[in-house]
Amino acid sequence: MTSTAHLPVRSSDLAVETVFAEQRQAFARHPMPPAAQRRQWLKSLREALLDGQQALIEAIDADFQGRSRDETLLAELLPSVQGLRHAERHLQRWMRPARRRAGLAFQPARARVEYQPLGVVGIIVPWNYPLFLAIGPLTCALAAGNRVMLKLSEATPATGEALKALLGTVFPQDLVSVVLGDVAVGQAFARLPFDHLLFTGATGIGRQVMLAAAQNLTPVTLELGGKSPAIVSQDVPLATVAERIAFGKTLNAGQTCVAPDYVLVPRERLGAFAEAYRQAVQRLYPRIADNPDYSAIINPRQHERLQRLLDDAREQGAEVLDLYPHEVRQGRRLPPHLLLDVHPRMQVMQEEIFGPLLPLVPYDHLDQALDYINQRPRPLALYYFGYDRSEQARVLRDTHSGGVCLNDTLLHVAQDDLPFGGIGPSGMGHYHGREGFQTFSNAKAVLAKQRLNAARLIYPPYGRALQRLVHKLFIR
Repeated sequence: MTSTAHLPVRSSDLAVETVFAEQRQAFARHPMPPAAQRRQWLKSLREALLDGQQALIEAIDADFQGRSRDETLLAELLPSVQGLRHAERHLQRWMRPARRRAGLAFQPARARVEYQPLGVVGIIVPWNYPLFLAIGPLTCALAAGNRVMLKLSEATPATGEALKALLGTVFPQDLVSVVLGDVAVGQAFARLPFDHLLFTGATGIGRQVMLAAAQNLTPVTLELGGKSPAIVSQDVPLATVAERIAFGKTLNAGQTCVAPDYVLVPRERLGAFAEAYRQAVQRLYPRIADNPDYSAIINPRQHERLQRLLDDAREQGAEVLDLYPHEVRQGRRLPPHLLLDVHPRMQVMQEEIFGPLLPLVPYDHLDQALDYINQRPRPLALYYFGYDRSEQARVLRDTHSGGVCLNDTLLHVAQDDLPFGGIGPSGMGHYHGREGFQTFSNAKAVLAKQRLNAARLIYPPYGRALQRLVHKLFIR
């Protein structure tokens, strides 16, 4: 019994609990799906995504009221399909028991690790990439042989309905189910006694999810965020760096958990970098207001939050540069901004920005840049731009982050054979590829012995013979 038993029962609780019970019963009937069955699940999901892509693209566009079709193809559909292909291709090898060494004291014996499905997995999906951040963990959970419930964000209702309809054509409800609804439904979802719960979203909400899961001792994977820094070295070409940072910062209008949050720039290169960044952004997006390539901010609440960050920085003395000062704004397409002369008391330097605002922080030598990063919570991603191999190695050695790109941004997340996850305030646990399969599997230790039992030598009654044996073989 958990401490949530005293809470009043709502209709939302009953709905999710009914689906959960169905999935748990279905798992009990089929606790170890074979590889062929799992590959068929993945193949069917991949084909359904490709067949239904137009409806999903339109739904995401409707939720954002202006989301680039090509960004959805590039950042949501493509990595989802590639991740499914990767899992199909490697599943048999992932499922193979791993041989381990049985110690000399326990011979004759064989040791191995077998990967067993956990049971029913819960996945809480954020609004910023509602397709990819649903399909990515779903792929891993299905590859591991689990039943899955997904809770879609209330901020993307059209996408939720479209994905629910699509998955309903592929899977029965007792295998994969999509849960829609408001915050109360999400809270009821997090209280379910899942065998594993994965949450992607804001750090503050992640704490609440972890607290709810703790009532059932449910293991969690948290994919959070934070302020992911980029470091510009002393001699790297600024035009190259600015273009790559601009792409990472403006994709989905900066509403990306691994977007560069701020840039550490050598003090003497600050003005030149600001100009190179302005030129790079304007090459990518010649205009903003009615540009179908540039995505809108998801909703008025997020748009107002970003405007408050700008206002607070300006009031505290920051130089705020609108890179499209002569355009009349339309809807929620917020133009990219640069912020100079920032300091730690500004909200923009305390909160994850999650939008197209980019503070520039000057530094005088690499030690100072690394100290600046290490004095702050560990980020989800870190980006270093410079071709000196020794400096690259130093950045990797002397900083902690969930992942790193050297001389690029974002693209480490799209690598199917690399784990994705945070560290400390930016998250815990990993998924994608093999690590995702392992996250949603029980690594069961197996020690197998047959008729011969040499371990009888260590059975009681104990005596001097045992002591001599132990000291001679194992303690010397």
